Amino acid sequence: MYETPILQYLKKHGQQLDVEIAAATGIPLPKVRSSLTDLSARGEISKCSVTRYTDGKPIEGMLCRIAGTIPPKAPGRRPGS
Repeated sequence: MYETPILQYLKKHGQQLDVEIAAATGIPLPKVRSSLTDLSARGEISKCSVTRYTDGKPIEGMLCRIAGTIPPKAPGRRPGS
């Protein structure tokens, strides 16, 4: 299996937005989104659609991570501890 720069980036940096992946790898955003869709179809990554608001303006994107990984818990005290 050939590891794309996108897969390598996700393995190194964990869960990321498509915009962040495009900026870090230098790959144009439409090509990153196309690659992420292909990787998701093959089961190599997990992705979901997200909407973030910047200055009240909605920005659509994809949040991606390597399939089968769970993001680490946030630091700090837990409620009810």
